[in-house]
Amino acid sequence: MNAILDAAQARRAAPSAAAAPQTLHLLQKQDYARWDAFVRACPSATFFHLSGWQPVIEQSFGIKTWFYYVEQDGQIQGVLPLAEIKSRLFGHSLGAMPFCVYGGVAATDDAARAMLDGAAHALAQKLGVGHLEYRGMQRAHPGDASWHTKELYVTFRKEITGDDETNMNAIPRKQRAMVRKGIKLGLKGVVEDNVDNMFTAYAHSVLRLGTPVFPKKYFALLQKTFGDECEVRSIYTADDKLVGSVLSFYWRDEVVPYYGGGMDLARSVAGNDFMYWNLMQAAASRGCRLFDFGRSKLGTGAYDFKKNWGFEATPLPYEYKLYASTALPDNNPLNPKYQLFIKVWKKLPLPVANFMGPFIVRNLG
Repeated sequence: MNAILDAAQARRAAPSAAAAPQTLHLLQKQDYARWDAFVRACPSATFFHLSGWQPVIEQSFGIKTWFYYVEQDGQIQGVLPLAEIKSRLFGHSLGAMPFCVYGGVAATDDAARAMLDGAAHALAQKLGVGHLEYRGMQRAHPGDASWHTKELYVTFRKEITGDDETNMNAIPRKQRAMVRKGIKLGLKGVVEDNVDNMFTAYAHSVLRLGTPVFPKKYFALLQKTFGDECEVRSIYTADDKLVGSVLSFYWRDEVVPYYGGGMDLARSVAGNDFMYWNLMQAAASRGCRLFDFGRSKLGTGAYDFKKNWGFEATPLPYEYKLYASTALPDNNPLNPKYQLFIKVWKKLPLPVANFMGPFIVRNLG
């Protein structure tokens, strides 16, 4: 990380005549390693800036992507992954990034940042999208009236230590009791080399919520693409009944539980609380010092669950630039116009929901 920052500072300090001009490029497969080396070193980059998201999203959902980068003197100075969602039901958008909770420009140079913004603007105009979306943890364009924000999502991030007792005591008493219940009942965590049981638990959960399921292929591609940085951890009873499962990303010193779900059994055995505790234990022993519980929508059960674990909500100021649209997007299950769909979806047989879900969810992002 220091090498990239030092190089960027050196370029800024050098006479402008000595520097080659910055150039804009689209990522090619042969440049994946170089792109990822920059992402891993850039302080503002996230797991969701990695090049692996390009083949995952394109192959899982058939969605077109544009992964832009700016280069100068052979060194990458900034990246911006983008993908297009085109749906009659949910609208036409260009975003950084669909299916990811964080996104936007990651750069070590202001000029590179501006060039990438310009590329996104030009592409949005060319495609004729309704809006352009950046999913940053901070506003990238404060004071710019052409960019809008809305209060919908928050993220929950908290430091953890290498000591189990300290981490356990940091959990509020009521949820700590639920964790201890799972321990007393003999629940156990197992790292899986496939996504079969994870998909089973996840599909049961989203059906109860009335939301479409992602294709199983998507989870398998995540595991294959990101390797050791993508872990599938399943929870079982002492007699090996599946309780729940969570797919998590490891990034720097963070663990990010990203997709998870529980069987009907989970409620009676405190399965969800035990599952996240078991993951926290494993992540802490692996050297992680930050637990990113992920984003949630305000007013949802997931929001309350994370608050009850003692995590503080931090607003996510996603930014939107309008083009063909006249209003900010509202593809939100809390939107009243989707309530009938959700009620009907909950009543579908699981095999039917699992078949139909992927055709719908690819349009949500």
